[in-house]
Amino acid sequence: MRSERWLLPLGFAVVLVGLWQLGSGSIVPGPWKVAQGIGELASKGVLVRYTLDSLRRVAIGYGVAVALGVPLGLWMGLSARVFAAANPLVQILRPISPIAWIPIAIVLWGIGEAAPIFLIALAGVLPIASSVSSHVRTVPPMYISAARNFGLGQAAIIRRVLFPAVLPNMLSTLRASLGVCWIVVVAAEMIAVDSGLGYLIIDSRNAGKRYDLVVAGMVLVGLVGLILDLLFRLLERVRSVRWGFRASA
Repeated sequence: MRSERWLLPLGFAVVLVGLWQLGSGSIVPGPWKVAQGIGELASKGVLVRYTLDSLRRVAIGYGVAVALGVPLGLWMGLSARVFAAANPLVQILRPISPIAWIPIAIVLWGIGEAAPIFLIALAGVLPIASSVSSHVRTVPPMYISAARNFGLGQAAIIRRVLFPAVLPNMLSTLRASLGVCWIVVVAAEMIAVDSGLGYLIIDSRNAGKRYDLVVAGMVLVGLVGLILDLLFRLLERVRSVRWGFRASA
């Protein structure tokens, strides 16, 4: 069974690459040309530098989103008044695509590092807050009542009761939000900065129509996204974060 977990995805990838080769032509480069493009990027030192630039922006923006979204979600889930006051605004802003905020981000922060980081944080903070508050509201009220009977204050209840109870479900939310943030950084880098994988894609298109490098950038985006998701899945398997109340239990 363990071998199937690797052989099935590998076999499916081989089939896709074969279909890709059959469908390649003068405009869409084939796998070999794309591999050569990745080698060219590596030889120029662009591959690692642009990938690290994108990861740095995601790390900062995603860190801000988690630092703001998790406490806000816990507070909204614990307090009915805070939920009634904040939830309508969160639900109004949450469906707005972060891409729609690009003109405003440029006006506020200009062309540079701050604009994409702002967009990444915005893409993550509202979904995290909304989802975490929903997870908190599924915790049985008897948990909170028992904590209050033992004399725990609001901060202690959040830290010692709510956070451990919702942590397993919250990790799934954080993993999905990380994927969204990775998508947003690629879009933001096409407009607001002059480095990163998003910039690589748009610059390769504009400078000489190097579609081999365009597809190479797309492949790199997908591979890095896969690695980030796998790392987060490993975190979810850690025994210390797998326990807790689950709504499905």
